[in-house]
Amino acid sequence: MSALPSNEPPARPGLPRLATATSIGTAIEYYDFIAYAIAAGLVFNRVFFPELDQLTGTLLSFVVFFTGFLARPVGAVLTGHFGDRVGRKRTFIATVLTMGTATVLIGALPTYQQIGLLAPAVLLLLRVLQGVAAGGEWGGAALVAVEHAPPGRRGLYGSWSMVGISAGGLLATVAFALLSFLDEAAFLAWGWRLPFVASALLIVVGFWVRWSLAEPEGFRAVRDGAAVARLPVVELLRTAWRSVLLATGVSIGYNAFVYLVFTFGLAYATGQLNLPRQLVLTATVVGLAVQIPSIVAAAALSDRIPRARIMIAGGLFMAVDAFVFLALLGTGNTVAVYATIVLAYAGAALMYGPLAAYFAESFDLRVRYSGISLSYQLGASLGGGLTPTVLTLLVLATGGALAASAYVAALALLAVGCLVGLDRQARRRAAGGDLTTADPVVAAGDAAT
Repeated sequence: MSALPSNEPPARPGLPRLATATSIGTAIEYYDFIAYAIAAGLVFNRVFFPELDQLTGTLLSFVVFFTGFLARPVGAVLTGHFGDRVGRKRTFIATVLTMGTATVLIGALPTYQQIGLLAPAVLLLLRVLQGVAAGGEWGGAALVAVEHAPPGRRGLYGSWSMVGISAGGLLATVAFALLSFLDEAAFLAWGWRLPFVASALLIVVGFWVRWSLAEPEGFRAVRDGAAVARLPVVELLRTAWRSVLLATGVSIGYNAFVYLVFTFGLAYATGQLNLPRQLVLTATVVGLAVQIPSIVAAAALSDRIPRARIMIAGGLFMAVDAFVFLALLGTGNTVAVYATIVLAYAGAALMYGPLAAYFAESFDLRVRYSGISLSYQLGASLGGGLTPTVLTLLVLATGGALAASAYVAALALLAVGCLVGLDRQARRRAAGGDLTTADPVVAAGDAAT
């Protein structure tokens, strides 16, 4: 690798500044994306598919929801290409602008009663744009955080990109929880639009925060040394396809559990179990508030003991809790509803906290943006995007929640198996002296590698 140019490189940002920049940016992106997920379970079945019964309308809302996930791997390939060739900073500035614009337009979209079939058609298009933006968002934020981290603190630094996702979910859920105090007619007429239109203000904040960051030193060294990959995705699939498959499996299991709790659980509790919308949303707010410090704690711990061990414990928790979560939700008891939602979010942090650092360490610097984005987003599409639809069909077919729980538990165990595979692969590379995943900024030396 060529030496850095003689001019003095920008100073590495401190943790407070970097945490603020990465978490705020990711929070804005996922506020927008998750606002759709909540609305899909609460209102879109009635606003855009009013001619159908409630469960079928919810199913179609989740199908449109899934199209955003189908677009996420496409976004991962596009942003990964430019992120590995042009730079992390410019690429994930573009994602926040795209996401924000699409979200504001969803909030301004006329309903089925106003423009007929054009309404769900435009909703589908805007959802695809959301998916393209989200496909590159997490990878950019994760790499800016991890590649700026000093040795021994990659887990902690990387966790702030994950905190942003939970914070975005928290903001979106708080918005809808406050709107739950509106009467039903007002909520359906205009209340649901407010969280989407509010993204207009957040776009400006996201742009400003991201523009203030410098490119990570390791990437600048590769770019200035003319060592960037010509076709990063092609090189990635040629040299690291096993890592892509294994990391995708991890993402499938994690995302299946998240969308069991966050999206399907919300629709199932309010639509099938007839629990009050305000109860479920308020419990979700508490759960996400607990998850944020849990993510940081799990990530910091992964800088002291191997990350894979913590994440495997998280996967095993998910496999068990997939049954516990829906069973306690089905009791309808207020304390049980709060307990099961909070426990699910806190336990999921065991896998989620170390994820950014663990994925970044699994790919070579030249193709790292492409590697972590494609793996995460393929898993998000197959595990997250499909899960609400599959679980709804399983409930329709069986009349109960047991099959839905079994489906998510199986995917959580898949994630555990893939983590074991990634860990063995990393050990073989280390034993053979292969340090291709290290770079000048995140050099070897962490206890967790």
